[in-house]
Amino acid sequence: MPVVVVESPAKAKTINKYLGNDYTVLASYGHVRDLPPKDGSVDPDDGFSMKWEVASDSKKHVKAIADALKDDPALILATDPDREGEAISWHLEEALRKRKAIKADTPVSRVVFNAITKSAVTEAMQNPREVDQDLVDAYLARRALDYLVGFNLSPVLWRKLPGARSAGRVQSVCLRLIVEREMEIEVFRAQEYWTVKALLATPRGQEFEARLTVLGGDKLEKFSIGTETAADLAVQAINSRDLSVKSVEAKPANRNPSAPFMTSTLQQEASRKFGFGARQTMQCAQRLYEAGHITYMRTDGIDMAPEAVTAARDTIKDRYGADYVPNSPRIYKNKAKNAQEAHECIRPSRMNANPSSLSLTDPDQRKLYDLIWKRTIASQMEAARLERTTVDIASADGQVELRATGQVVLFDGFMKVYEEGRDDVVVDDDDKMLPQIMQGEKTDKKGVTPEQHFTQPPPRYTEATLVKKMEEIGIGRPSTYASVVTTIQDRGYVRKEKNRLFPEDKGRLVTVFLTNYFRRYVGYDFTAKLESELDDITSGELEWQDVLTRFWRDFKAAIEETSDLRITEVLEKINEVLEPHLFPPNEDGGDPRLCPNCGKGRLSMRTARSGGAFIGCSNYPECRYTRAFGPPGTEPESGIPPEGKLLGQDDGDNIWVHKGRFGPYAQRGEVSEDNKKPPRQGVPEAWDPAELTLEQAVKLLALPRLVGEHPEDGVAIWANVGRYGPYLKHAESTSFKGGTNANLETVEDVWEVGMNRAVQLIDEKKASRGRGRQAKTLRDLGEHPDRGGAVAIMDGKYGPYVKWEKVNATIPDTTKPDDVSIEMAVQLIDEREAKGGKKKTRRKKAS
Repeated sequence: MPVVVVESPAKAKTINKYLGNDYTVLASYGHVRDLPPKDGSVDPDDGFSMKWEVASDSKKHVKAIADALKDDPALILATDPDREGEAISWHLEEALRKRKAIKADTPVSRVVFNAITKSAVTEAMQNPREVDQDLVDAYLARRALDYLVGFNLSPVLWRKLPGARSAGRVQSVCLRLIVEREMEIEVFRAQEYWTVKALLATPRGQEFEARLTVLGGDKLEKFSIGTETAADLAVQAINSRDLSVKSVEAKPANRNPSAPFMTSTLQQEASRKFGFGARQTMQCAQRLYEAGHITYMRTDGIDMAPEAVTAARDTIKDRYGADYVPNSPRIYKNKAKNAQEAHECIRPSRMNANPSSLSLTDPDQRKLYDLIWKRTIASQMEAARLERTTVDIASADGQVELRATGQVVLFDGFMKVYEEGRDDVVVDDDDKMLPQIMQGEKTDKKGVTPEQHFTQPPPRYTEATLVKKMEEIGIGRPSTYASVVTTIQDRGYVRKEKNRLFPEDKGRLVTVFLTNYFRRYVGYDFTAKLESELDDITSGELEWQDVLTRFWRDFKAAIEETSDLRITEVLEKINEVLEPHLFPPNEDGGDPRLCPNCGKGRLSMRTARSGGAFIGCSNYPECRYTRAFGPPGTEPESGIPPEGKLLGQDDGDNIWVHKGRFGPYAQRGEVSEDNKKPPRQGVPEAWDPAELTLEQAVKLLALPRLVGEHPEDGVAIWANVGRYGPYLKHAESTSFKGGTNANLETVEDVWEVGMNRAVQLIDEKKASRGRGRQAKTLRDLGEHPDRGGAVAIMDGKYGPYVKWEKVNATIPDTTKPDDVSIEMAVQLIDEREAKGGKKKTRRKKAS
């Protein structure tokens, strides 16, 4: 039987149903080889040769494929129909040839299908081809570029910018977008403006609203009425005049449906409608694709196969009637500048399979499929027909004019099924219906209201609008959008709050560093041009080594130029660039960088080892003034002054409480040449540092407290307050290395816990070592349908998870444990295994 290889067990299971017993279908569990994360994996001096390594988790999968080829030496590579899929097929073939599992005469073929349906799989099997070398070359170029940028630029960041994590070819450009948007918001100054609305009535008593558009005979612009006084004068001008209808104009209008989904628009719409992140959307879409419900989900294309268009039109006619089917099919042309992954759009595999007919158990998959189905069906429906009405109401002298607008839907068309969401919702007066209004008739004034407004700063990006912006400027590709957006959050450069993306301090610092010392390589045009060249490699127009050679020549020189940079130079440059943000002009015209505490030192940005940043005085340690990274006034008020708060004296020493970069702390004595590191102890979170007393500070500074010696081994037990709260330590010395830790419930327990209780807590902790918290079974799901063994939902320390043998698979936060079916559980188990989820059993050493 020929051996067919796909990426995932779920996809293998679906394909196996269509191919039957004539084939052996196995999963590679994703990429089987990658560049080892160390220097020398790509050698620019040897034609950019690459040293590949089979991942430890992949060795067993490669072996399983090699073993299957012993029985029938015929290999069919059926990985995904994009560049990454082509690369997996190439890697597999190379790895198997290296193992000599493939002989010179072993037939190896490549098949691709855009949907996992019986007809698509059967047709693909009848039309095999070889691995596409141009696609592989494009993959090699991208992988080498990402490696060269990451492994050469990241060390520069580590050396010159403490706390920075990494840089990447696309991720750094993406981060720049978010940082620059935040800087736009910070320098934005709101401008006041006013509008005036009037509630009017027809002679028949029907009321409607109109807004002032002409005042004093002049057409109003947005900022024409800039103050409350001007608005009051406008109200008086309306109230002092009689108004009548100057004109009524009704125009027909059509609204056409949106194109079917491609990767970026699916991520955007799932974010708008469900609040899904890019990664969550792609994970759900992957499962739907592997189950055969939708077409391939990584695509730049919006065109649809002719048979799918016909099926969609038939479905529309059956469900909604012939009026909703346009005379001719709608044709959508791809508008993307770089469409190297322009497969068919994302659509249902079967148009007549509406969401309710599929019985999807996962709620996220159900919502996403419903969205894809509706968007696809709507894209082939008749346009909506509207009537838009504009009514102008004016005074006889022409000094005042108001306008009322409204619209009515004459035929809903595609809107019966679906309407696209909006990123930033704007109230639209046009959507209101107007009563019957006749030209020339008088209108009564029921009320005239001025409204104050302020201009708004540009909105922060959501994951959806960020992907949209990346697509607009031509950076990233369908296969990378989700991973790039996720990486900058995982690195701690960006945080997400209420679905909006905010740059962290370290993200802002990295961006300023890169835009000053590597400006070209985080430039939007340069990155888009490089993406375009990579696309040209795919189409065979450019050689991949030539593209890399040009890039590496200039990039290597830029790296070498930074070798002599000192950290102080870098920080001063960042201070200079961020000066308008960090040190805005004072109202009194004074120096904004003069320390407000000592009046002598200069304020500048400092970096912490943690990667954060703060503003400090150059007169340190004499002056201990610090404030949060950012403009003045962004830090909450504190009861502890910059130089610290003196609590009193103990044993001849001054006892202080200070604000530190890592939190408040008590200190005995002062920093001096003879005493560079005076005793310090952090203030527990449960205590208000501003209210700390001398007695409390002295107690803290006396820690750790010796509780006593353990009766069994004579080793000391200590009580202390640490970074994570109060705890006990069973250790040989106060150096606190090794030993056993046990948490205490309250801060007071540090001074009150007795020997009996301390021994009990330490012994309990020792007994639990190796087994951790005992997980409770929430629900038994029965036997694994394919491989046997009990499957259960467990309540673990970090949340609910699915357990099967030695595999533990986390249940997504968006899914309730009660909603998990055996099918979903098997899917989660397969995905966990694909990531190397099985733990290897280690042999115990002989005693």
